[in-house]
Amino acid sequence: MIRAHVLVCGGTGCTSSNSPAIAEAMEKELAAKGLADEIKVVRTGCFGLCALGPVMIVYPDGTFYSKVTVGDVPEIVEEHLLKGRPVTRLVYDEAADKDTHGVTSLSDTAFYKKQMRLALRNCGVINPEVIDEYIALDGYMALGKVLTEMKPVDVIQLMKDSGLRGRGGAGFPTGTKWDFAAKSVSDKKYVVCNADEGDPGAFMDRSILEGDPHAVIEAMAIAGYAIGADEGYIYVRAEYPIAIKRLEIAIAQAREYGLLGKDIFSTGFNFDIQLRFGAGAFVCGEETALLTSIEGKRGEPRPRPPFPAVKGLFGQPTIINNVETLANIPQIILKGAKWFNSIGTEKSKGTKVFALGGKITNTGLVEIPMGTTLREIIYDIGGGIPNGKKFKAAQTGGPSGGCIPASHLDTPIDYDSLISIGSMMGSGGLIVMDEDNCMVDIAKFFLEFTVDESCGKCTPCRIGTRKMLEILEKITSGNGEDGDIEKLEELAYSIKASALCGLGQTAPNPVLSTLRYFRDEYEAHVYEKRCPAGQCKALARITIDPEKCKGCTLCAKICPVGAISGTVKNPHVIDQSKCIKCGACMEKCKFGAISKA
Repeated sequence: MIRAHVLVCGGTGCTSSNSPAIAEAMEKELAAKGLADEIKVVRTGCFGLCALGPVMIVYPDGTFYSKVTVGDVPEIVEEHLLKGRPVTRLVYDEAADKDTHGVTSLSDTAFYKKQMRLALRNCGVINPEVIDEYIALDGYMALGKVLTEMKPVDVIQLMKDSGLRGRGGAGFPTGTKWDFAAKSVSDKKYVVCNADEGDPGAFMDRSILEGDPHAVIEAMAIAGYAIGADEGYIYVRAEYPIAIKRLEIAIAQAREYGLLGKDIFSTGFNFDIQLRFGAGAFVCGEETALLTSIEGKRGEPRPRPPFPAVKGLFGQPTIINNVETLANIPQIILKGAKWFNSIGTEKSKGTKVFALGGKITNTGLVEIPMGTTLREIIYDIGGGIPNGKKFKAAQTGGPSGGCIPASHLDTPIDYDSLISIGSMMGSGGLIVMDEDNCMVDIAKFFLEFTVDESCGKCTPCRIGTRKMLEILEKITSGNGEDGDIEKLEELAYSIKASALCGLGQTAPNPVLSTLRYFRDEYEAHVYEKRCPAGQCKALARITIDPEKCKGCTLCAKICPVGAISGTVKNPHVIDQSKCIKCGACMEKCKFGAISKA
């Protein structure tokens, strides 16, 4: 009889920190202690707190060990699994009750207790490479239900009633998309899963595929039944080797169990799935470019209409849903539209997964009900800004999104409220910035990304974004002129109105949102030749506070260009004409007398 489970994260983050060796060492140690029949080691998907990996959780008590090493394994086995005493030095800080020397349950920690894990429900819970574990948690029951109890039109109506909107960025109603494809007359239709996650810092879809691949496969089969398709493709980035491996295993197991292929559940319904690997082009996250790539051509968007639901893959009606959207569908089928509809806001139902990164204490993956405020995500779940710094902005939506300032921290997160404040949901990247970030430099970073990733098919995106980048480079290098900010705005609105695809049309968003909320920083760069955050090297000015300087001479000795002068025990000064702004003096000063502005 199994009396305890040891869950070891097998997501990309923890795997890169040696979690497979930890799981192997645990199995060997348990065998050596004669515990192999009592304690089971389970290799799971991502738990979410990626910065603390490798992560290990021991059930039934839910003890959360972080930053575990192979060398810690014998102690965990001896103390915790044999003697029942958790190894407190390895317990995640927040989970360790310092007053009682006990351990707080994982679900009661601040990081998890405000989350609602629907799309991530099985991540960190089951072994994604064992189909029986998915089935044990009602896996494939939704597929069985729709095939044996529901007509395709009923499935589509259920999706419409649930209010589920696409989680890939645009937020289009899923049921409506399915309805368009179902009504398109053709003897061949396709279901495509968009797993080409390209936003910088985003890894939501990767984690779902690594932790719960069968949920996506089951949902694709349900979608196939609803629209009359018998074939599906998952377009996944080749840079996701763990996700690809688990998808391959899951598809093979589903075929073996008769859950993919011919005559599923003896209902006469046929459906199978193939994988296609993307080469990492950002534009292939756009649905028509993705379809073109699956067809074996260069990934470029095509004009719409016709929309894919009418003329998609190989010219046939096609629905395209992203990974997170699909991961919600089996539960909606089983629990009903009313249940899903009760979560979230009036126009944005359910939950949203975010990849939380940047200047934040708890970096990782979070899933929150729609309507949760940015403040709750950053401070309650994310643990706030490290090192006592002030929150400055949060960037959502990746290169297509915008920057949200502190004045909007209490805005509920949903599709419409984010658009109203100049940002967008996007696929779920959420990057936090503090007072040290230069917002002009941030806008330049995202524009550099879109310039590099532009497919080049349409002139507004190919040339327009490059011209915008040139102006930003001019401003951040200290050569900005009167009128440059206005030119930026004019170009941005022109590109939004004329670019061919959604990626081009949204490329100027980071510039427009930073201009909207941080225009004073742009003006400081252009008119005062000053970077308020001190990040733009050409505009930075390093100075010594004579009140704090003790005249220790260390800064003068470390300066590589001899720009600092002064005598012992007297304040030193920096010759600005010689200073190269390397910051070496700041790092060495013991008195905090040197600063950059």
